[in-house]
Amino acid sequence: MATKRDYYEILGVEKTADAEVIKKAYRKLAMQFHPDRNPGDQAAEDKFKEAAEAYEVLSNNDKRSQYDRFGHQAFQGRGGFGGGAGPDMNDIFSQFGDIFGDIFGAGGFQQQRGRSRNSPRKGSDLRFVTEIKMEEVITGKEQQIEFETEANCGDCNGSGAAKGSQPVTCRVCGGSGQVVRQQGFFAMSTTCHSCKGSGETIENPCKSCHGHGRVEVKRNIKVTIPAGVDNGTRLRIGNEGEGGYKGGPNGDLYVEIRVKEHEVFEREGDHLFADLDVPYVQFLLGGEVKTDSLDGEVSIDIPRGAKPGERVKVSGRGMPSLRGSRRGDLYFSLNVLFPNKLSEEEDKLVRQIAELNKTKVNAKKKGFFK
Repeated sequence: MATKRDYYEILGVEKTADAEVIKKAYRKLAMQFHPDRNPGDQAAEDKFKEAAEAYEVLSNNDKRSQYDRFGHQAFQGRGGFGGGAGPDMNDIFSQFGDIFGDIFGAGGFQQQRGRSRNSPRKGSDLRFVTEIKMEEVITGKEQQIEFETEANCGDCNGSGAAKGSQPVTCRVCGGSGQVVRQQGFFAMSTTCHSCKGSGETIENPCKSCHGHGRVEVKRNIKVTIPAGVDNGTRLRIGNEGEGGYKGGPNGDLYVEIRVKEHEVFEREGDHLFADLDVPYVQFLLGGEVKTDSLDGEVSIDIPRGAKPGERVKVSGRGMPSLRGSRRGDLYFSLNVLFPNKLSEEEDKLVRQIAELNKTKVNAKKKGFFK
């Protein structure tokens, strides 16, 4: 079992803090980690419960006195906030309704939660990954993408009720979305089992969505991918995400770009790199070599006396920049290209060069290129 943290440490207050300081500290944490502000975040919910447990003890003079004397051992074996089990969310909302009322409005958390279920709200943002070729990064492109998501049912406009009817106030909870049960001296509030907390029930469900108010839809949209994108570039397309709830706006669509690797060129930022095979005589004498780039042929001037591995630059033939109109550069690393076999004339001339340089070479019959 994990060791419980000190209650004063959880709230970030001194042991001498008065009741008002403790309440303010708790309100601050409740606002930060409240489930409505951190939907689906289990870590935030755990911190929210931890703060509620600390406040439940330190806001009670008797419990605080016991805690100051005996620490967490003072509450071992007891149920509830100070006991072995952590606080239940409904316990927190029912016991500290005044605090949540201050934060979320006079109706308190539960009423706010019930209203939010039936109020217009924005749909979720969606993420879509698409892949393009490196050549297409040069000019950009328009790409058609297709995906499925949820949207309001068009027949019932998201209400879930069939045409000509409306959802009705839940008879079990009276529209609050919560059911209060009296247990001795305590009143416990739980989510209504009949309406699932919405405060409304549907007696005549819509046939298209079966009362859910939502339907699966297939979306097909054209995305403009600008020149210069790279792996991980995210494009935001407003209002193209999940459909809104109860007439609320759609979420946004985020398209993440993946650029395929190229067989010849490697990319580093806005620059491109490749290897280039150059005939050995051009290494010695220099000369012009024509080769392909990502967007057409380029001419490269090989300097006289170039060394293998030397790098030459072709300015402005790299990748476009997303931040401006300039392009990066294209770099070629030079490799020596020898013929597989010398002709009789070539063999004769190379031997003459070797003789001039007083370089010993193999006899003709044992030549490297024969």
